[in-house]
Formats: sequence, C-alpha cells, structure tokens
Amino acid sequence: MTQPLSPTASQPAPPALAQLGIGLRQPHYRDWAERRPALGFVEVHSENFFADGGAALAVLDGVRSTHAVSLHGVGLALGSAAGVDAWHLERLARLVERIEPVRVSDHACFARAALPGGPVVHAADLLPIAFTEASLDILCANVERVQQRLKRSILVENLSAYVSFDDAEQMPEPEFFTRLVQRSGCQLLLDVNNLVVNAINLQRAPRRGDVAGASDDAVGAACTFIDALPPAAIGEIHLAGYCDTGTLVIDDHGSRVHAPVWQVYRHALARLGVLPSLIEWDTEVPPLDVLLEEAATAARCQHEVLALERVA
Repeated sequence: MTQPLSPTASQPAPPALAQLGIGLRQPHYRDWAERRPALGFVEVHSENFFADGGAALAVLDGVRSTHAVSLHGVGLALGSAAGVDAWHLERLARLVERIEPVRVSDHACFARAALPGGPVVHAADLLPIAFTEASLDILCANVERVQQRLKRSILVENLSAYVSFDDAEQMPEPEFFTRLVQRSGCQLLLDVNNLVVNAINLQRAPRRGDVAGASDDAVGAACTFIDALPPAAIGEIHLAGYCDTGTLVIDDHGSRVHAPVWQVYRHALARLGVLPSLIEWDTEVPPLDVLLEEAATAARCQHEVLALERVA
C-alpha cells in the first residue's frame, strides 16, 4: 500500500479546476449566479428539482448553461427488496432528459419496505445493506432497472453506516462493490469521508476496546479499502466533513474536510488517478468562499500527486 501523504496548504492552487466541483445548495444560488466560479462541475440533489417549473429548476437551468451538472440522488433506495419507486424513477428520467447531466448517482442503501398486507413505506433515510449474495442480487436488479430507464450507466455511492450485520455470509465490502460494477455495468461514487467515518467508528467499537490513534489506524484501513477496488470502477470522489463526538463519528457534511480524509484522498489519487472530485456541505452551510477554498485544497492535492508522478 502506498504511504498516505499529508496535504500542504501553503502551496497555491493550480489555475485549472476542471476536475473539481461543489455541491450547490440554496443559500448559494444568488452568489453563484453573480460569480460563476471557475469549477469543472456542480452537483445538486436530484429530488430538489423534481417539480414542474418553479424557481429552483430555473436556477438549475441557469447553472447548466455555464457548467456541467452532476445529479446526486438520495431517494432511489437502490438496495431495497421492494424495488425502485416508479414515480421517483420517472421524475428522475425527466430531469436527466432536461439537464443532460455529466453523471447521475445515488447510494447503496435501502429505504423502501413493503409492510405485510399494506403499502410500501419509505424510511426517508439512507439505511445500510448487508454485503451478501442476496443483497447484491437486489442491488444489481434495481441498478439495472434505473440504467435501462435512464439509458445510461449510473454511479453508486458507498455508505457511512452505524450498524453492522453479524452474518457469516457477508463478503468484504470492496468485493461487494467490485462485483456490483462487473454485473451491472455501473461505476462507483467513492465517498472518501464515508470510508474514514466507518473506519474510525470500527476502531472505536466496544468489542475492540479504546484504541489509541484510531484516526491513524482508520487512514490505513480506508487506504486498504481503496487498494482492493479496480481503478476503472471509480467515476467520482466525494469529500466532506464529519462530526467527532469523541465516541462516535457522524457523517454530517457540516465542516471542512478533516486531515485523515485529505490523507486518504491523496492516496486515492495516487492509486486511481485524478478523478472528478466534489466538496459536499449540507448542514451549517457556510459562505460560498469556504467551499471554494476546500475545492482549491483538493486541486492542490491533485496537482501534487501529478507532480510526483512526473518525477517518478
């Protein structure tokens, strides 16, 4: 495994940010329209633009006129045995046709369940799935249905999870996602923050005891996860901040990217090559300049890894 590298904030960001994007949220609409930052793409949550017309869709049309748009969903519930909601998929298909996004993505989670003798309900959350053959069959079937309707491949994101399944039939998570890509033809949206969150929480789990240096151990575990993935499987990388309560780390997307995540990101770049990378920020949303500063740090990481490759 390549030794993870530390970010160096003192170096200026390169002028080109073609592989960098930010998650555009409502508090930034006006500032974005006035400034049109020099980024390669913008990512929005698909479900926020399902309505027919309205101000939000007009904003997205304006963004699309100058920047590539990536549509990132939170509601398909691709791991649900109850299947994909037909209405949701049709709304997504209409949005895809209108915006012509550079990428479409959602999560490897379940949220829909059929109640005995009743309707299908939605948990309105990203609930984890077991990494078993049965779960893989369900996920592949739902991904294939979405791809057939959209007439394009999609990206599936690895999840931050706060429970695990004690199941002898579980396969390693990287193997699960590798087989998903091979069977369905999708790609992975590699959320580096989620890898670190899960790894730190695993190090701190009661059965492991109070582990000193959990963050350092988590960096190595997250890098090992990346090493187990085929490079061609990854289509985009997500970066975000987490909340460390001291006992549990929560993927809240409410702060700057933490140092362990930057370390793993640089390892991902060295292992996978420079890929489209996104700064996510969904709670306690700061001014637009803060997200642009984070994107500039990601650009420095990309620039330095490319420089090391040239030297090598």
